Amino acid sequence: MFNSIEETTKGLEKENYLCSRDIATTIFLAMKMEKPVLVEGPAGVGKTELGKCIAGAQGMDLIRLQCYEGLDEAKALYEWEYAKQLLYTQILKDKLSAMLEGEKTLADAVNKLSKEEDVFFSEKFLIARPILKAITSPKPTVLLIDEIDKSDSEFEAFLLEVLSDFQVSIPEIGTIKAQQKPFVLLTSNNAREMSDALKRRCLHLYIDFPTQELEERIVSIKVPECAAFLAREMVAAVHKIRALPLKKEPSISETLDWAKALALLGCEVLDSTVAIDTLNFILKYEKDIEQVEKHAGEIFIH
Repeated sequence: MFNSIEETTKGLEKENYLCSRDIATTIFLAMKMEKPVLVEGPAGVGKTELGKCIAGAQGMDLIRLQCYEGLDEAKALYEWEYAKQLLYTQILKDKLSAMLEGEKTLADAVNKLSKEEDVFFSEKFLIARPILKAITSPKPTVLLIDEIDKSDSEFEAFLLEVLSDFQVSIPEIGTIKAQQKPFVLLTSNNAREMSDALKRRCLHLYIDFPTQELEERIVSIKVPECAAFLAREMVAAVHKIRALPLKKEPSISETLDWAKALALLGCEVLDSTVAIDTLNFILKYEKDIEQVEKHAGEIFIH
């Protein structure tokens, strides 16, 4: 576990994740307080990457649950492996027949069989999904619940008990408590507002697009083949582009793709012609590309 904010910053930097002090402070305190963190912000600012890098820096296993509309408890928590149960039933058919021999009525047979149902509803036939995996892990893990805003409010309500007590109830087995509390990171792109109940249980962290200086450092680390002068001009252009009324602003990952593309083309400065030809690396809508082309004289120097 991180012992200070500075150690948190350095630990994440070793995983090539450059973060601001407020991010490092929140992560450090959340781990000390054993509190989940709800990370909100625009798509592509490194929310998911933060979870991966915390796991890497701490040497912890990363367990990821990707949320989507219609996600239910069975896919997030556990489900029974019915095919395996049926297979065992077929294999043990003779044993079952012998056990039920002598029972005079169907009710008697059912009563006797019900006494053995624990055999078929045991952990042997249980498929653990991400949340149960994190709770039953013998060592600390990072549980990344990605894009929680895409799930339904019903699933969000189910999470409240898990985040409060770090335990789950399985009717056929009983209550399973966490052997080691996982460090929980929930991410949201703000597709919908999270409930107050969920926010109360979490520390809140908002990650916005990085400053120009920080984004230059990210490019220099992630794309070392991109010349320093080109990286400076390119990041400055990206920041000007983000200030325009676009349908989708360029993410950090798209900035990195653009840097790789320009480096492959042998660019040493951000030539406007090459920049316009490669705008599709950072802009995903034709209207956005047209908008940037109109302001090309203001955005690109050369």
